Amino acid sequence: MQTIQNIENTIKESLAVMVYFSAPGCNVCHVLKSKLIEALEKNFKEFKVESVDISIEEDVAPHFGVFTVPTILIFLGGKEFIRKSRNMSVNEVVREIKRPYDIMTS
Repeated sequence: MQTIQNIENTIKESLAVMVYFSAPGCNVCHVLKSKLIEALEKNFKEFKVESVDISIEEDVAPHFGVFTVPTILIFLGGKEFIRKSRNMSVNEVVREIKRPYDIMTS
């Protein structure tokens, strides 16, 4: 089970983190999650992924200001860098991360 503290510790201790918010009844969530994780693993070595099922961890989503699924939050260097909900493409997310990630890891 994910807690706010666990996720905040991961964000604080890691170079790059994606927090992925989903729900069991969301088909888009399940398809998108696997594609995003595959793209992150392929393009960025230092990424950690935290998954939050909003039907189980009910306090986590509101804490991060998330009220719809799927939503991703990308943190770089402990700071929120990207927030996307519902309509997003994997390529768009990778493009937005690439330059700042490359600067941080070079």
